[in-house]
Amino acid sequence: MLLDWSKIHDQDKLTPATLPLAALSLLYRAGLKLKMSKPVRKKKLPGFVVSLGNLTVGGTGKTPAAVMLAQWAIAQGYKPAILSRGYGGESRQKILEVSDGKTILTTPAEAGDEPYLLAKKLKGIPVIISKDRFDAGFFTYKKQETDFFILDDGFQHTNLHRDLDLVLLDSTLPFGNKHLLPWGPLREPIDNLRRADALILTRSDSDATPGLVEFLKKIFPEKPVFLSRHVPQKLIFTRSCRSYGPGFLTGKKVAAFTGIAKPEYLRLTLTKLGAEVLLFKTFPDHYPFSRARIEEMILWSKSTDCLLTTEKDWVRIENLGIHEDKFCYLTVNFELLSETETFFNMVREKEQDARLKM
Repeated sequence: MLLDWSKIHDQDKLTPATLPLAALSLLYRAGLKLKMSKPVRKKKLPGFVVSLGNLTVGGTGKTPAAVMLAQWAIAQGYKPAILSRGYGGESRQKILEVSDGKTILTTPAEAGDEPYLLAKKLKGIPVIISKDRFDAGFFTYKKQETDFFILDDGFQHTNLHRDLDLVLLDSTLPFGNKHLLPWGPLREPIDNLRRADALILTRSDSDATPGLVEFLKKIFPEKPVFLSRHVPQKLIFTRSCRSYGPGFLTGKKVAAFTGIAKPEYLRLTLTKLGAEVLLFKTFPDHYPFSRARIEEMILWSKSTDCLLTTEKDWVRIENLGIHEDKFCYLTVNFELLSETETFFNMVREKEQDARLKM
């Protein structure tokens, strides 16, 4: 049975069920403190290295942010690559080339859903998986002369030098129940945000954003804080491959399901788009959907106009051979809401500084 950690990490009270997790959190804290106390000799790649990371596990919408940054980099004339650890993938290769920028070379099962989705969306940009990001980066540097390395989920990968450290925080629930793993979602104590160069608040169109900005400015006055949101882009019907603008959902009776870290955001998005969400089912993050499960969802949604999931979920479903006219998925774009020019000037200046030091 797969545990729904997103629900566990929202619970703050100590109960008989969470007591063992609280004890393990204390051990995790001790191990983390020991790790951080050891001197680390950082490896350095031959190019600009920017990390996009989280303080918590999952749910900040980091993948669309990586897409945005990579697309900006290639538009500016850089040669970017995505370096990922490949969470959830079955491959045990030391280095797995998900994409060489031209061709996708693996399956979603081998690579994991997020690296595979990045490879699908980023034409001309290699996506490489390795537990050692230096190995991944040096691989693509030798093969493609990459000069702009994007560490996907790299904040905790401290043995690699980076020139810019960006940390994403979900504006609606940035620290979960404020406990360390496994009791809470925190990978590190909140104070460790001091290592970051800048903070990006996702889903910043929420009422909680002003209070979070004030909190962060008070504790980390030297850190720039940028606001962002995820914008629905297209609705794609999988059998016909027809796509529609998100306005297509207005007034539609929808059945939706998802296996992402923060599933309620999908329901909220659909409601804001004017859909009548009659049925909504959630699964644990990275849930391995089977054909039988999807056929069950199709029967479940019989009385609705469409059966909808996320693009990230679709990556784990598309090879199951599902043929259903009303099955569709929603794509989203990452959009900065504040100081967009300042943000990209910061990236450009950091890259120029890094080049001068090479």
